[in-house]
Amino acid sequence: METFVIYVINLERSPDRWNTILSQANSIGVSIERVPGVDGCAIRSGDWINVDEKKFELRNGRKILPGEYGCYKAHLSVLEMFVASPHSAAIIVEDDVDLTENFLPRVAAIRDHLPSAELVKLLNHRAKGFRESIVTAYGDRVGRCLHGPQGSAACYLVTRSGAIKLLDQIQTMRYPYDIALERGWKTGVEVYTVANNIVNLSKHSTNSQIADRSQYRAVKIRGLRKMSTHVIRAIEYLRRIWYAL
Repeated sequence: METFVIYVINLERSPDRWNTILSQANSIGVSIERVPGVDGCAIRSGDWINVDEKKFELRNGRKILPGEYGCYKAHLSVLEMFVASPHSAAIIVEDDVDLTENFLPRVAAIRDHLPSAELVKLLNHRAKGFRESIVTAYGDRVGRCLHGPQGSAACYLVTRSGAIKLLDQIQTMRYPYDIALERGWKTGVEVYTVANNIVNLSKHSTNSQIADRSQYRAVKIRGLRKMSTHVIRAIEYLRRIWYAL
């Protein structure tokens, strides 16, 4: 079975989350490596780097939330760490995920059955319009979705070539990280997804460290100013369909 380095993103102020996932990893005999998260709420917006706020607002119909900035930067730092390592593939995990006992063999089976994949989302909020590419020996269906965004960057497999492409294409923040991750038609990354999650969100996920619904609503743009966003989303939707087909 192929070996993977497993990185877990964890904020300094959340030792309980780290202790929970570390205990899970130890119980199933899996080695994980903690990567410090980036607390976006502790960084003034004037100090943000590599952020295109105007394009983010235009494409997403709202302003950037500090927690989103921190999430984006944390994932980029993990990709950089991975590329600097000797490993050929990594599993990147956020600390509000429950690790299941057989998730590593299942990920290895995906790699065996679909070696062309450079990124595989192992957890999503939705998988509508799923188009199957392969089925592993564990029964995991892997493919692409006509509908999206699927949501979540909580757990995904990425290869060295995929990470290099992402670092080249998404250094500047113009989308939330989970959306940027799926845009294989733009980044050139061979992106796939599981039809059914291989891991699940833990109890910690009920307390988001990015933002709650009221915070998202507070930064939304309304009225005619959002017309351009609707047009961009329609184009992106068509590109997603073309990519999935």
